[in-house]
Amino acid sequence: MVEHITFGQVQMFQLLLRPRLVQASLFFNLMALLFLTILILPNWDMFFKDGLVGMVFPNTSEEVVIKLKKGDVIPVPLGSVSWWFNNGGSNSEELVVVFLGETTRAYIPGQFTYFLLAGTQSLLGGFSTEFVSKAYNITKDEADKITKSQTGVLIIKLGEDEKTKIPKPSENSTHKLVHNITCTTTTLTEKEFPFLKQAGLSASLIKLEANAISSPIYTADATVQVVYVAGGSGQIQIVGLDGKLALDTQVKAGDLFVVPSFFMVAKLAGKNGLECFSVITSSQPVLEDLAGKTSALGALSPEMLQIALNITPELQGLLSSRIRKI
Repeated sequence: MVEHITFGQVQMFQLLLRPRLVQASLFFNLMALLFLTILILPNWDMFFKDGLVGMVFPNTSEEVVIKLKKGDVIPVPLGSVSWWFNNGGSNSEELVVVFLGETTRAYIPGQFTYFLLAGTQSLLGGFSTEFVSKAYNITKDEADKITKSQTGVLIIKLGEDEKTKIPKPSENSTHKLVHNITCTTTTLTEKEFPFLKQAGLSASLIKLEANAISSPIYTADATVQVVYVAGGSGQIQIVGLDGKLALDTQVKAGDLFVVPSFFMVAKLAGKNGLECFSVITSSQPVLEDLAGKTSALGALSPEMLQIALNITPELQGLLSSRIRKI
């Protein structure tokens, strides 16, 4: 199953692969993307198999095969070729890959730009048999087989024999190219994950317990936040530059929303908690909090805070004592 959601210059592309399904049409990615992979299972505590992704980076001649598990983040640079495979062993295991990316430089802004190298929509198959045969120095019959044998479009199911032929993942490549974010709060920039610099993006994961709230935050460098609700449910409020609510809505797992440049966002978890994965359109974002240890309000002198908010010294003292404990 494939799903597209577009918000202005940002898009989400979701790919669901059931066991032994492979996205084998070889995506040629023309935009820098950040992929979050989530294994959706009937019981989160049960054992699950790993997914696989194979990639060929621009200006290289080597395929890199990587092992995936729940919570993995993979930045994919401009011009990469990739395939995705669900190595699950039963019909209950589904591999969900969420593609999040900024699309200002796309062929059509607001949409991911990619093409296929195999299958019925392959660009290679668009060339004449004569051109393909000459390009690869093969016969026309061989060229016909290369471009027309695969009747699948995007996703195909492999037989048991074909499954055993899938390349094995490299532990070294997996360690280098994949970062797992499954703790309560994690922010990944190029400092923590140098490979993000090639994608020009960064990522963060926030897990809130039931009825917990995340302090209002904003980006101070004109970047945009794309937020995917990976689990649970809750309420989101976004405030614009005019000091008015731009968004006040309930969200649940699978929802996506965008926080524009300089807008402030706060998240309140529901009774089952809330898990949000964010992509930020910079590999070195400047994020500011209004509560917590790095709060700008908490850094102000007591006198200035009292004057600015027009509150009593007692209320100012209470606010200052609480503001950095959140």
